[in-house]
Amino acid sequence: MVDLVAACSMHEGLFDRGYIMWETPEALYPRLDSTQISVGLNGELMMQSVAQERGYIVDNLNTTVHISIPYNADGGYRKSLVSGELYEYYILHLYVEQTSQKKDNIDTRLRFHGTLVTPLLLHPVFTENRTVLEDHTFTVYLGDVPEDVKLAAVHVNGHLTNASVHTIVKVVQPNNTHGYTLKVPFDDPVVIQQFSKENATLLYRLDIDYTLTVEPENNTFYHVASVTALTDISPPAFYGLCYESGIGFKLDHRPFDYLWEISVGTDLLTSELAAQHGYILSNDSQSLLLNVPLFTHGYQYSNVTLKGFFATFEILVRDRETSAVQSSTVKTCPFPTTELIMCSTDGRMTAVVDLSLAILSGGSPGRTSLIDNKCGPKEADGTRALFSFPVSSCGSIIKLAKEYVTYENEIFFSQKLPFKKNPVDSNHDEDGIKLQCTYPLAGLHRLFSVYKFESDTIGIGRIVHPEHFTEGSQSTTTELMTMPTTRRITRPVSLRLAYHPPAQYFKVSRFLKKLSKKGWLLYFHVWGKNNLT
Repeated sequence: MVDLVAACSMHEGLFDRGYIMWETPEALYPRLDSTQISVGLNGELMMQSVAQERGYIVDNLNTTVHISIPYNADGGYRKSLVSGELYEYYILHLYVEQTSQKKDNIDTRLRFHGTLVTPLLLHPVFTENRTVLEDHTFTVYLGDVPEDVKLAAVHVNGHLTNASVHTIVKVVQPNNTHGYTLKVPFDDPVVIQQFSKENATLLYRLDIDYTLTVEPENNTFYHVASVTALTDISPPAFYGLCYESGIGFKLDHRPFDYLWEISVGTDLLTSELAAQHGYILSNDSQSLLLNVPLFTHGYQYSNVTLKGFFATFEILVRDRETSAVQSSTVKTCPFPTTELIMCSTDGRMTAVVDLSLAILSGGSPGRTSLIDNKCGPKEADGTRALFSFPVSSCGSIIKLAKEYVTYENEIFFSQKLPFKKNPVDSNHDEDGIKLQCTYPLAGLHRLFSVYKFESDTIGIGRIVHPEHFTEGSQSTTTELMTMPTTRRITRPVSLRLAYHPPAQYFKVSRFLKKLSKKGWLLYFHVWGKNNLT
């Protein structure tokens, strides 16, 4: 007959600082000499060294054995739960064996199987802003997503993500979780942009709403995040390109470009201005394209030779409120020289003239001169000559009209080799090729001054070939600036002045500034009639 009594711990377990703890008396049978504790999960015991590596703790305190196991230990069971927010709980199937020995080496083993459950633990997922400003793209990481939770949808600033524009990549982590990387370009229409003109900064903001579901129940919960990126803003910058017929500019629009204005000189660049000066302007929601044909308003020219010259065009970017220049785009391009004339603001006439039809066989353009035969070409080849001289020198003739003043000179050949004559009309013996520069009187600061010529704008140049040089064709004219269509040039009154230079014999009194244009012109007409007959 055997009298057997079995005793078991009634402890239900508790959760403390990441451990599930369970207690049992050290000696259920006090008459036994010693007790050894072995632990494991799911009905399998493990060696003491393995248990220690996995974070198991077995302590004796006041004749009580305390067993502590990490709540997320391998072999346990984890489950997600949605209750407003995302929670999780862990279940451990604990297996404990107590071995007691008598003096006669007879073992008594007591095995315990129990289920320990953690309380509901909040499991927050997180977002991390991994954006690099230089990439101009938001990069946002959603992390610590449990295995049984899947990403169902993503809304950015209230818009469902577009797979063709936005990139979402799943990232697997070694701790049995995963994450998702979201990429959204700064220039995407869904991105909110906030400008600070005071600080010259642009703030990009992305409000993200993640929709996640717990499987297999398909319970849904949401995670909301907001990320920002701050960049310094700069005035718009054009890209310039040289063409055969002129210079082109391109500007890619940005949402904050409205803070600035674009101008050519002091004039705002508008469709009306482009039409007035002959520019080709195209402007849509993506970019602005401006094609500036050569010899239109706004060009600056330099290094003129018979082989070529350089043309420079500048676009200014101004503050919309103060009109102060913030930046500029300057493009300089080389162009070949054919026949041209330039009238600068400082009163210099530069012309490359084709003389092939104007000189006799065997003649050389290098032997030509202006009205003053001391003013020869700066450069010449077999058919062309380059002249550059102040408009009031080299015997130039001044023609004064109501609103304009014209400086005119002529190209003559040496007397031994004259220009070709019209065989029908012998009165063309003295015909030469005329060079003209016309300036508006309103833009001249000093008129006929011996010290300095100063004009607000460049002049309009013309090269006039006598008709009989081209066998009845119309005169050849080259202009570097379009004449405003709202103005008409009155036929000028010719004032033939002295040749060296004509300006030094002509002075304007100060009281003329107070006269009306009509009275001012009358004064010059009378003065010329009485003194220049």
